[in-house]
Amino acid sequence: MVLLDRLPSRILTVRGWGFVLVAVVALLSAQVLGRRDLLYVGILLAALPAASILVLRLVKPRFTVARRFQPQSMEIGSTTTVTLSLTASVAGGASIAMEEQLPARFGQAPQFTYPSRNPTPDGKSLYEYRLRSASRGVYAIGPVTAEFTDPFGLAKSWHVLGGADGLVVTPAPLELLASTLQGSRGNDGLAATHRQANPSDDDVMTREYRHGDSMRRVHWAATARHSELMVRQEESVTTPQATLLLDQRHASFSGGFTAAFGGDGAAGSGLSTSPTFESAVTAVMSISAHLLERNYALRFLDHQGAPALLHSPSAPFPSDEEHHGPGAVAGIAEGLAALELGPEGGRRQHADEGPGVTARAGDAVRGAARRLRRPTSDTSQATPHAAFGDDLLDKLAATRHRGPLIAVLGTLTSEEARSLASAADYGSASYAVLLTERPADARRQLDILRDAGWHATAASPSAHLPTVWAGLGNAAGSTPAEQPLPASSPGPVRGSRHSRGSV
Repeated sequence: MVLLDRLPSRILTVRGWGFVLVAVVALLSAQVLGRRDLLYVGILLAALPAASILVLRLVKPRFTVARRFQPQSMEIGSTTTVTLSLTASVAGGASIAMEEQLPARFGQAPQFTYPSRNPTPDGKSLYEYRLRSASRGVYAIGPVTAEFTDPFGLAKSWHVLGGADGLVVTPAPLELLASTLQGSRGNDGLAATHRQANPSDDDVMTREYRHGDSMRRVHWAATARHSELMVRQEESVTTPQATLLLDQRHASFSGGFTAAFGGDGAAGSGLSTSPTFESAVTAVMSISAHLLERNYALRFLDHQGAPALLHSPSAPFPSDEEHHGPGAVAGIAEGLAALELGPEGGRRQHADEGPGVTARAGDAVRGAARRLRRPTSDTSQATPHAAFGDDLLDKLAATRHRGPLIAVLGTLTSEEARSLASAADYGSASYAVLLTERPADARRQLDILRDAGWHATAASPSAHLPTVWAGLGNAAGSTPAEQPLPASSPGPVRGSRHSRGSV
């Protein structure tokens, strides 16, 4: 029995190898003893395993495999329930051992037996298990591998059933306190203005009195002129705007102690990232959710002025730079799930060429609009397509003073800080957060930005983001923020479940 256990088990079972060994003994005995009946027995015992192998190779199993995630995408630290449905084209048969293939970071792969104990009336076998991830990314869940045996239990064969489905794990936003970005706007983020939005009956200085109008708005001169009660024109309501910049250069986030010694918060996701960049992604996700939930129209750009999610394989609409309305938070979260660091300058590879994730329709990435070159270069000496160069300044100038400008940056050189400094004139207020392993070394860059009008601060990846955000409005002369935050307690806005189930 010990000998049988040592034999290869990918083709024949222990019973199959037993048949083969008995067949060899029978054939040798027939040769030595000259017994024809032993010869027949040996041939039969050898033919049965061979026939079983042949049948398993020729007869391909046909299964319909469907996989559903609830929720479809999950935040870091939360749990998603995977429902697996299998249906065989031919009902009946022996039980089959199956296994769901998962990335190594999710632990042991779920194992189950087909058919299930309680199949549905239409023959479907349903299985459920739960997954939880501590880092963002797009992970391939599946396919299902199954071990099939012949009716006699002599041979076995492994087959892959169905394909893999991508599970999107998004960064979890942190809850930020209301800040000076809100200004005079109400709790819903809306602001009143005397500028007319669309031509209508209200686009005159006065109008007739309507039931419910305050008497304090009565325009007495117009009332006397028209011989009827007239009131002052209503103020229109405009949607607030904001611009968010994210530095995505590899050189800005790749240095530091934790990066050199494998402290990557997205280890195993296949993304080109670093702990500092993961902090930047969390900051961007938190700021985006903070603004969008207050009815801001958010323009999201990278360090070159291109749509920030242009190179993300997980972005639903990579070429979009404007985000507002219902679903905007979810769209940005999904786009940030697979966002990677890019090279220092120039154009990065397209999304469908990116490593480590399942690429999604690269046509939208290739169809990104061309960016115009700035006609003059007196405000910046940077070359086109360079970080914080003319392309970015052109985009910011197009919406000058239409809302706050917020930049989430990595390590900057003094030249890069000077290039970005002139952008402070394009926002109603400009705010910058430099995430670096050594905030104290960024004092010179902070002085350059502050002298140009930026509210700027530097923070380490372990800094408490809500604290950094709360003090950003007063960061004209503050010291770099270094309040540590344990990595195990990020404090996401939405509650998460921290359990992982088995099949």
